[in-house]
Amino acid sequence: MTGRERVTRALRFENPDRVPRDLWALPAIGMFHQEEYAALLRRYPLDFDKPYFSPGQSERASGKYARVGAYSDDWGSVWHVAEEGVVGEVKEPALADWSSMKSYQPPWELIRSRDLSRVNRDCDQKDLFMLSDCTARPFERMQFLRGSERLLMDLAYLPKKLYALRDMVHEFYLSDIEQWCATRVDGVMMMDDWGTQHALLISPALWREFFKPLYREYCAVVHAAGKFAFFHSDGHIEAIYGDLIEVGMDAINSQLFCMDIEELAGRYKGKVTFWGEIDRQAVLPFGTPEQVANAVRRVRAALDDGCGGVIAQCEWGKGNPAANVEAVFKAWAE
Repeated sequence: MTGRERVTRALRFENPDRVPRDLWALPAIGMFHQEEYAALLRRYPLDFDKPYFSPGQSERASGKYARVGAYSDDWGSVWHVAEEGVVGEVKEPALADWSSMKSYQPPWELIRSRDLSRVNRDCDQKDLFMLSDCTARPFERMQFLRGSERLLMDLAYLPKKLYALRDMVHEFYLSDIEQWCATRVDGVMMMDDWGTQHALLISPALWREFFKPLYREYCAVVHAAGKFAFFHSDGHIEAIYGDLIEVGMDAINSQLFCMDIEELAGRYKGKVTFWGEIDRQAVLPFGTPEQVANAVRRVRAALDDGCGGVIAQCEWGKGNPAANVEAVFKAWAE
């Protein structure tokens, strides 16, 4: 069974020959642990890949991503990085002052100048499940543009300009998704980090009113193109898990160990594919390989009945021992 077939069967609950494997390596791994990363993939080949493409060039981007210092992102917000290999945080939001909205435009040049000409060839030549680059992240983009504290205040008061900002960001991401859907990728990825350690960052009612319609529209475009919708969110998002499934997300990557895994399984097993993960706050960085294996066994006991609906995924972050990441995939193979 090929990787593409295996993932597709998992998404459709059609008894894949084994649980598909996926690994996210953060920038520091590519910078400082290339040999360990390559060795792990030789032992545990992944079932996912992303096609090669040439990203568009933003007129506002400058500096070096994930390098100590400051850099400007494609939308014009300035990030400060204090530790090599870490993304950093926005310190100078492009729209800190609402008056800047009058002349502000999204970086449409990113979409216009992006070269996806090799995507279809990559998809045709590989037998892995091909996932798009990350597309829509409306909540996070609004945070990066306004600053997190300002945006949360905006969401408390809901000024008219906030609706205009949301709609502008949404229009951009719809175009982004439509462009990817015109290729032969198998799935389209979206994300927004919605959770704190114990709850959503905003009330579920506000989320449903203000943001849920956006995700519904994204999923409709993805499904109309015959592709699968993948979604990632950090934090405790149990309050909106059912909503994400309702709008059409086929696979959800979430921090299961922030929530009650068994409760999630009882409610949503068989309705969505659980796209990982394993505890990256405590177990992966600080645990032993046996503790990592036990964490995998807990997830498997709750979610893995051999019929599909689960993906063996974890995130390899800076400071996570290679032995612990390997223990994840070894335990999934038991």
